Amino acid sequence: MTRSCNDTEAAVVALISGHDPGAPEAVYRAYAGYLTGVCTRYLSDTCAVKDTLHDSFLKIFTALQSFEYRGAGSLKAWLTRIVVNEALKTLRRNYNISCLETLPDDIAETDIEPQLDGIPADALHEMIRALPPPYRTVLNLYVFECRSHRDIARILNIKESSSASRFHRAKAMLARSIREYQSKHNR
Repeated sequence: MTRSCNDTEAAVVALISGHDPGAPEAVYRAYAGYLTGVCTRYLSDTCAVKDTLHDSFLKIFTALQSFEYRGAGSLKAWLTRIVVNEALKTLRRNYNISCLETLPDDIAETDIEPQLDGIPADALHEMIRALPPPYRTVLNLYVFECRSHRDIARILNIKESSSASRFHRAKAMLARSIREYQSKHNR
């Protein structure tokens, strides 16, 4: 019988709450794969992903005893927030994500969104990773972290209208990649 996510979280939270010395390892085993996925949505360089995850886990393990359980999913949300913040620090250090890159001329914004039926999650993940960092970052913050354009503008030190523009351009680039994938795979 497999454990559900809530069972896993409850077991890990019990270790954390009980100040069990095995808590850090339990957190790592339960969430390393998921947090790697979160990190790779923001960073395309494998070395940067490894370094950022390392820094994230150091921060997590240091702050683990101060974690406050607030209900189902709160541990995962807390861990995700730490990894996203560390990924953003890496982006700020390695890229000028506040500068706007020009788009290729053949990227046209469209209102027609492609269907995702039949596209493997790993292929979609790679399409997102292939976006230029300023666009990928806004897309991730807006879609996966549910941040508003106002929040994104504050986080990235850009204008709110720039955040919205980057999001729409990221969607257009992603839609193009999806259509190319579908035509290549006859979907």
